[in-house]
Amino acid sequence: MRRARPKAVEPANGSRRKDQYFSRAVAKALETLEVLQAGNGPMALNEVAQRLQLSKTSAFRLLRTLEASGCLAASEGGKYALAPGVHAVVSTQTVARLRRAAIPRLQHLSQQMRETCSLAALFDNRIEVIAVVESPQQIRMSNIVGHILPPNASSLGKVITAFQTEERREKLLRSYGMYRFTDRTITDRAGLEREFERAREQRFATDLEESVSDGHCFAVPIFGSAGDVGAAVSLSLPKARERDSDHRAEILAALRLIADQIAADLRGD
Repeated sequence: MRRARPKAVEPANGSRRKDQYFSRAVAKALETLEVLQAGNGPMALNEVAQRLQLSKTSAFRLLRTLEASGCLAASEGGKYALAPGVHAVVSTQTVARLRRAAIPRLQHLSQQMRETCSLAALFDNRIEVIAVVESPQQIRMSNIVGHILPPNASSLGKVITAFQTEERREKLLRSYGMYRFTDRTITDRAGLEREFERAREQRFATDLEESVSDGHCFAVPIFGSAGDVGAAVSLSLPKARERDSDHRAEILAALRLIADQIAADLRGD
């Protein structure tokens, strides 16, 4: 039997585009700060322009303005980085934008699937849950906003970690540790690297009783304009309610749909 295709949710930024007081210049400046925060070290003009999808002239104007305002620091080699004290401001802005774009879609997916849906984001040395819509069912898998996710066990932690540089992956694993939560938890590095490679190839990660017994969770990455991954969405359910391979495919298709919608919203498409 052919399953119904998940319905799209209206873009969360529709009202923003109609707002006569919305400043595209300010929005692009904030996006520039977010791009620099997400990078692994200072970034050159060409790289910033590519990630912002701007000409080098426009990107240079933004960078020099932010530098003059004390938000950025430029090195002698012409690379830019956030000035001290700016990181916390950028994190707050990034989280707010992600939540605005994602929560209506998580609510829609949770209503459609009747399971718990979550959003997680990458911070400097951790992956943290920033939004949760709980299943309406009495027996359910729960999540908590503010929960720091294990990069070796949770589906959200694995799928975000998988798409980082080797150096960033090592930092996340070192910061959290390699703890065993169940007898299915991956705790050897070789096995975990294979799991990350599989997540990159398939563009999703699973948690099949790896962080909690009798719990299944599926997560897909939210890709940035340059192919970077700083967030992901997931759906969690009791193992007994995962019916078959068709059901799993339906879950992944629905997650990929809202991840693409959130990514488009963040780009301003």
